[in-house]
Amino acid sequence: MDIELYRGYFNSLEAGRYPEWRYNEWKPCGVNYNSVLCAMSYDIHHRRFRDYRKESEEVMALLDLNANQSVIDIGCGTGAFVIHAAERCRKVYAVDVSKAMLRCARRKAKKAKLNNIEFHHGGFLTYEHRANPVDAIVSTAVLHHLPDFWKFAGLKRLAQICKAGGKLYLFDVVFSFDMNDYESRLNQWVNATGEKVGPTFAEEAKTHLREEYSTFDWIMEGLLERAGFEIETAHYANEFMASYVCTRKG
Repeated sequence: MDIELYRGYFNSLEAGRYPEWRYNEWKPCGVNYNSVLCAMSYDIHHRRFRDYRKESEEVMALLDLNANQSVIDIGCGTGAFVIHAAERCRKVYAVDVSKAMLRCARRKAKKAKLNNIEFHHGGFLTYEHRANPVDAIVSTAVLHHLPDFWKFAGLKRLAQICKAGGKLYLFDVVFSFDMNDYESRLNQWVNATGEKVGPTFAEEAKTHLREEYSTFDWIMEGLLERAGFEIETAHYANEFMASYVCTRKG
């Protein structure tokens, strides 16, 4: 049996529960993170240049998270953030559209004997939060899987499940370069990615540019503000990556 075809079929059934006009966030966008093989190899590749604990500690410090608080990781992947957040926070909600990635995260939580993580198959447009509003929300390199209209819809939904005064940390591919020179800038980014983290990720950068939905800095800032968040800090790195710390407006 073709296991990926099997998974795609059941994802299509799940997508069918929602209005036909809603963007199907279950389908692969760019790299297919629904793939079991992709999920299994994700940490092997990323740990070559990432320190999950260090990244998580930095994000938790930015959000000032403590043992009394709850946090959602929307697009949690294999659990790079949620495993470490669960060591500090009262409750962590791990959300992802990829069941394969969620299974990896579950295994890590079980191995670490963490019982304060709640796993959910869903995304920006489909996750239903049935508990009290959370203190913070984290999203790392996920929002670019949605076109701008649906980015806004997703951010609006996040604002509804984040308490007033709560925090949002958003990291993503966001363009802040001069469009008059976009071709050379895109080539430079792909080449720099290959030099820094290897040819596999250079190919992923090409896939991202060709098939995914990154946006401009001025659009992202407008989406966040209009969705109900106040931007506290915005950091733009190398004209391609951006991180935001926001507060949910009262």
